Amino acid sequence: MAPEPTTVDARPPAPGRPVPRRPATRRAARSRGPLLAFLLTSGALCAAWVARGTYPFGDTGRALNDQANQYVPFHRALWDLVHGRAAGDLLFTWRGGFGQQFLSDYHTYLGNPFSWTAVLVPREHVDLAVFAITPVTMGTAAAVMTVYLGMLNPGPWWQRGVLGATYGLCGWALSDASYVPMWLWGLVALPMLGIAVEWCLQERRWPGVALLVALAWLGNFYTAMMATMAACILLAIRMITRDMTGRLGVPPDGVRGKLRALWRAATGAATGILLTLPLLLPSFLSSGAAQPTRAAAFDPVRIEVFLSGMLPATHLWGGRPRLYVASLGLILAGAFVLNTGVARRTRLVWAAAIVLVAASFQFPPTQFVWHGLAVPNGNPYRETFVFSAMVVIVAWLALANRPRPRHLALALALLVAATCVLRRTDDFGGWTWPAVLGGGSVSLLALVLLRLGEKRRFLIPVAAALMIGVVFAESTVAAAGADARRARERWAKPVTTSSRSIGNHFEAVRKVAGWPAYRTDSGAPQSSHNDALALRAEGPQYYSSYLPEATYRALEPLGYGFKNDGRTFFGAANPVLDAIFSIGARVRPGTAPGSWTASKFPAPPLVTVRTGPYTSPNPADSVYARQENVLGATVYQVPPVTRGGTATRPTYAARCTPGSEAYWYSPALYGTVRAGGTREPVQSRTTGVTPLGPVPASGRVDVTVQTRTKDAYAGEHPLGCLDRPALDTVVRHLTTTGATSVRPGSHTIGATLPTPAGGTAVIATTAIPGWHCSAPLKPFHGLLAVDLPAGTDAFSCTFTPKGLTPGLAGATLALMLLIGVKSTTLRRSHRV
Repeated sequence: MAPEPTTVDARPPAPGRPVPRRPATRRAARSRGPLLAFLLTSGALCAAWVARGTYPFGDTGRALNDQANQYVPFHRALWDLVHGRAAGDLLFTWRGGFGQQFLSDYHTYLGNPFSWTAVLVPREHVDLAVFAITPVTMGTAAAVMTVYLGMLNPGPWWQRGVLGATYGLCGWALSDASYVPMWLWGLVALPMLGIAVEWCLQERRWPGVALLVALAWLGNFYTAMMATMAACILLAIRMITRDMTGRLGVPPDGVRGKLRALWRAATGAATGILLTLPLLLPSFLSSGAAQPTRAAAFDPVRIEVFLSGMLPATHLWGGRPRLYVASLGLILAGAFVLNTGVARRTRLVWAAAIVLVAASFQFPPTQFVWHGLAVPNGNPYRETFVFSAMVVIVAWLALANRPRPRHLALALALLVAATCVLRRTDDFGGWTWPAVLGGGSVSLLALVLLRLGEKRRFLIPVAAALMIGVVFAESTVAAAGADARRARERWAKPVTTSSRSIGNHFEAVRKVAGWPAYRTDSGAPQSSHNDALALRAEGPQYYSSYLPEATYRALEPLGYGFKNDGRTFFGAANPVLDAIFSIGARVRPGTAPGSWTASKFPAPPLVTVRTGPYTSPNPADSVYARQENVLGATVYQVPPVTRGGTATRPTYAARCTPGSEAYWYSPALYGTVRAGGTREPVQSRTTGVTPLGPVPASGRVDVTVQTRTKDAYAGEHPLGCLDRPALDTVVRHLTTTGATSVRPGSHTIGATLPTPAGGTAVIATTAIPGWHCSAPLKPFHGLLAVDLPAGTDAFSCTFTPKGLTPGLAGATLALMLLIGVKSTTLRRSHRV
């Protein structure tokens, strides 16, 4: 009996493998596979958008969930930053949340290198550039996977390109990450790190290993972490299944060769991650200081639902695992374990690894590890692209080693049987049967023709056309089906990110902009949760996973609306809050559809001075008293209210000074508030302090709340009546005694004060971690404030993200090591 082959590389070439060529021709041939994978992947995704009539190929909105609320606004902020229109820099932004760190947001939301394409188009087309990032990144992932497959086992470029495309079009990419540009970089990172693994095994290009790791982690540390864990698995598999040899053909040395590969991998990974430390460490520390969320514990789905996620063209509802690749890849992967052209040890190790990886997705402790020891806030199966990558790899090892038609037919039969068994799963996809029966049959035919092409060469182009066509068609319907099905979920309803109304809103903000003399609030209704970034305003609107707990603790007691457990803040049309935060202009909807109007009003400067402590005489547990404590003056009347009405239609009555302005705050109610001719929606904590209009001459304020919540409680003091003349007096006083000159820089602020000042200088921004001032910091209701000794006439503050300095030191050390190693290598090569 012939000995069993020890590596897959030892097998004879597959049909259609090119004959030796000249170097330039070989280089051109090497680029064909990645190019085919890129075009096939991006083309299938765009074809799905065309079929759905999705923007820019139709009128259906493309932006889903956070794509509209975060990614498009953050890319518009990047455009402003690059073109010199930003109020801030890479470290800090004065736009949104009354001033927030920006470095961690950049690393998380803008780290995908293709995000920089957004700065190359006119600002009004930034959203189109954001949408284009998806097919470009998925295509790049497919191209890099094609290169990696060639390093694992040589084979025809077009076959590698087709299987590379099945990876770029895997279920995770189509159903989970197609609208998340930064996560998609993890799809590129995994095969990129696989290439780094091969270089470690070959004892080549250690600097290249470090740079590939750095490139992976610069894109997005969350999915890069998962890709790095996958690379560790790939390294272990390859060391078990591959004979370790020294350089220049030195015979195998077993353990020593494995240790050298491990050392190169470990040092390369550490050096690459250190290079990203100026971004990684501040992001990690910002995450720890962020407003916490109530993420639920991991609850694995039922086994039949989990297995359904492996079927082609499925889209499971909600936070379910999407593990599939196109039927061509599944059939080849199924035939892999039967392919005697591959060493038995190789087949067993790869099969066991894939099973264990899949099982780890269902086991809470290992799921916890996959997600960086944190419970994910959202879909708990964000690492499933690792499984799809491994399926594609074994599919390629099977294809490159001439799978037998009967093994392929058996794999298709098992796929059909599994589909039949799982067809009654709760959310079994409507496109699954066509993909299994239609796509599977065409895939089997193509693979059989490819095998027959060993003797009948004219069949190879037919097989190639069928393989390319079936992956393109099946992936197109899978992508379109995922979009259509996902759009039925409330959270994923597509929205518009460019329109006449949004353009008018932007222009209205620009007309009244006065930064840094005063802030402009972009108003409501909002186009996104980050309108301040998107529209170049400076209001409280901000939505980020890094919104500090300090900002939440400062803004929530003052009556600003919020959601997402306090990581998203909204505006509030309240004059007292305007005075506190130096808001001097606001934009509101006009009378004509899609129109906006703007108004300007007096506002104190960004830096004001308080000469002593102040405690409001109004009830301490009311939002109005908390506002007065920060303002430093009494401007509200907070009357007792009489409750009546019914459980779902309660009424409230109170008496205030005629001519004052009534305001309402009831964060526990959801419904509609009516008072006189005013009708305003209240949506629990999402709605902040709400204006009800002037108090009538009778002095009686009657409020009716229509709510679906029985026995909902509005609080003891939901009503406050504002004395506008008193507030105007306070604003004039704060302006007179405040800073005579305020100089906000990109991440600094300086102020000149009346002499002698003394007291406390209050800066209209929240006291988030990272501020350092020339005067001692002083607590002041969550706002940034400094203590001013008598005679002080100026001070300055600088914001530096925590972790930036040690991060720069670590990156410098890694860069010096990288340069040293490369220089040593070059000197040795010159000596030789």
